[in-house]
Amino acid sequence: MRDLIARWRGESVVTAYDEPSDTWMFIALHDTTLGPAMGGVRMRVYPVIEDALIDAMRLAEGMTYKWATIGFGFGGGKGVLAVRAIPTGDERIRLFRRFGRLVESLRGGYSCGPDLGTTPEDMATISLETTHVHGVRGEGRETVDPGPFTALGVFSGIKAALRHIDGSDALDGKTVLVEGVGDVGAPLARMLGAANARVVIADLDAARAQALAEEIGGETVSADRVIGTVCDVYAPCAVGATVNATTIPLLQCRIVAGSANNQLFEPADADRLHARGVLYAPDYVINAGGATALPLLEMEDPSEEDVRGRIRGFDAILTEIFEEASRDACSPLEAAHRRVERRLRGDD
Repeated sequence: MRDLIARWRGESVVTAYDEPSDTWMFIALHDTTLGPAMGGVRMRVYPVIEDALIDAMRLAEGMTYKWATIGFGFGGGKGVLAVRAIPTGDERIRLFRRFGRLVESLRGGYSCGPDLGTTPEDMATISLETTHVHGVRGEGRETVDPGPFTALGVFSGIKAALRHIDGSDALDGKTVLVEGVGDVGAPLARMLGAANARVVIADLDAARAQALAEEIGGETVSADRVIGTVCDVYAPCAVGATVNATTIPLLQCRIVAGSANNQLFEPADADRLHARGVLYAPDYVINAGGATALPLLEMEDPSEEDVRGRIRGFDAILTEIFEEASRDACSPLEAAHRRVERRLRGDD
């Protein structure tokens, strides 16, 4: 782990070990040029502890890019809990209170929210130990689910991508393959269905996929047949790294636009997509809706419809990124990175 941290370009990594649950905790702080670090808390069973550390560092870097791209005054940070087994009941409460104390020890240098494997209720538990947590409102600790806000941002991003390549953002008759129908994928599929898209659903839980497909008039495909299924838009909304050197030659889509973090296995995959003529909506832009909604609801206290309006406005950011990429014959990821670099230098 020492070598991984030494090679990382971020600012710092905070580590702790919870002996009762055999859990390693990592908080990676990537870049705080624009403000204190903010990012979700992920909980997973990892094959080896080093994988959890790598995940924290990569996700923290993605948060730096997310905040810089959408123009929010936060830095990139991420929390990761590498558990031996997914905890429940009192054990889960105790673990998240322990993590809350770790967050509190940073004195505002990092604030957190829900992410893969954690829930708004977990954030309410963390809030018993620290105020540096998002998605919990008021003395009654009312929780806010960021999933539907993230889904709205992805929906708007898909429309921006279609408008860029087709000249129209109409979804009528367009086929969108949604991979993973959890807290983000399910509301996204419903929005797409309501917009008259042909929605194809894949999930490791085949029964869940089938139930949602029946609800919205969609179709299903088995999880092992996602890559290679013909569609207009492939929306990865589960785990990352599904777009890589092995899968890209097999993709049968025109657009990759989903909510998963780190959809690309490596940055070179953006160039591989570009070479194939597949338009990629950078994940840290298109999935920013949930991360955006939580601080807005707390700090500015707008209505939820006002927040939705801000999130729908992100399609203008993606449009600018797509246009710059077309103008300079580069991938949208490269264009998005340039936007981030300008922002961190203070040029924008």
